[in-house]
Amino acid sequence: MGRQATSLLDVKDVLEERKAHILVKAAGCSGGRICCEKESIAGSISQRACVYCGARVVLNPITDAVHLVHGPIGCASYTWDLRGSLSSQANLFRNSFSTDLREQDIIFGGEKKLSAALEEIITGYKPTPRLIFVYATCVVGVIGDDIEAVCRHQEKKHGLRIIPVKSSGFVGAKPMGYKLACAALMDLMGDGPPGKQPGVNILGDYNHGGEAWIIEGYLRKIGVKVIAKITGDSTYDQLLKAPSATLNIVECSGSMAYLTKQMEEKFGIPFMKVRFIGFEDIRDSLVKIADFIGGPAMVARAVRLADEEQARIGPIIEEYKKKLTGKTAAVCVGGTYKAIAMIRQLKEFGIKPVFIGTQHGTAEDYKIIHDFSADGAVILNDTSPTEIEKYIKEKKPDLFVGNVKERTLSLKMGIPFVDFNHDRKYPLTTYEGMINFARELHLTANSPVWKWAGSDLESAGRVHHDVSHLKVRLAP
Repeated sequence: MGRQATSLLDVKDVLEERKAHILVKAAGCSGGRICCEKESIAGSISQRACVYCGARVVLNPITDAVHLVHGPIGCASYTWDLRGSLSSQANLFRNSFSTDLREQDIIFGGEKKLSAALEEIITGYKPTPRLIFVYATCVVGVIGDDIEAVCRHQEKKHGLRIIPVKSSGFVGAKPMGYKLACAALMDLMGDGPPGKQPGVNILGDYNHGGEAWIIEGYLRKIGVKVIAKITGDSTYDQLLKAPSATLNIVECSGSMAYLTKQMEEKFGIPFMKVRFIGFEDIRDSLVKIADFIGGPAMVARAVRLADEEQARIGPIIEEYKKKLTGKTAAVCVGGTYKAIAMIRQLKEFGIKPVFIGTQHGTAEDYKIIHDFSADGAVILNDTSPTEIEKYIKEKKPDLFVGNVKERTLSLKMGIPFVDFNHDRKYPLTTYEGMINFARELHLTANSPVWKWAGSDLESAGRVHHDVSHLKVRLAP
């Protein structure tokens, strides 16, 4: 005991400057440090998304809002309906609006085109939208269009909310987009309604496959009222009521970190991190919420609900666990908070994660990942395809759980792939989602197709390049 986790200081095929971002858990270690919360290193082929994408993924699920992208058509096309967020009400958010900037607009400025686009949307779209978000893309930041002035003018002229989001991609990475989106939400909420009401806001759930509806159902059963969902299946009116809640429960802490702090400071709403993935985390989350809102009687209802659900789906999960126990997995997700939940869920299914990669995360979260991981597990911050391929070859996992960016690489290497991406239309979290997730893991990992998939990683015929001799000049 007492040994530290080791970084890979002698690895090949990894840029020298990247070695501090890679950690291997040593047997009996007491913890370890990994370099994180830094800008991507030039030449590493980072998989991180841009600032605009970060802002769009947070705000896009607001169902009755118009999302106008001020920039080239490609930016709007790439992010059109990019989350699998379901709506119980309006579907306006599924439309993609763009100013479609061309060469002439970039030379002479795009403010007139933005103003004309807003006029067309407001006067021509029926029913007239009450809320419009205008996103600045990279080229708009370069040419210096004053989108704030254009939005302010149109807002005053037509009497509706038009909120600019200055999300030019070069001002940072995806987390900066999260922060800008949260700032836009605070702008939208204003001073909030007077008074408080006992209830919660659900933050950081984007209603993938209806997961926010399921969680809201759990809370209703134990007597907790949901004031607003931020932002899955949310509406303009619902968001205006959010400041009246007594507690914010936060699922995706990465995307909602700034908003939780701002709402606590301005509206006095405390926040609580929760996870609805896996038996243990769901039970703990329900009990913590019940204890805060209603005390012992509500806690008893939460425990009873967790017991009933576990008794209902436990036998089903046990059947899948028999077919999954002993398998190993690689996990690649966007943030560390989801990675922690994923590790715990896979372990409940009898699966051992041997590789965990994320794009962003805090030192505190990486320490938790390290402590939850098995000896020998490789942990990466700001993953790249080259590094993923290298460690997949070394660890030879039985399956890969990741997002769309890793799908092609995994399948080319003959590794069964389970898609945990945002665009799915069925739940993979909550009790209902656990059954779906276990079934998908089983059907994927145990499919006979992999016998003919060429899964011999050493003879897959790919060309590898040793880049260990390269040096990268870092920006001052």
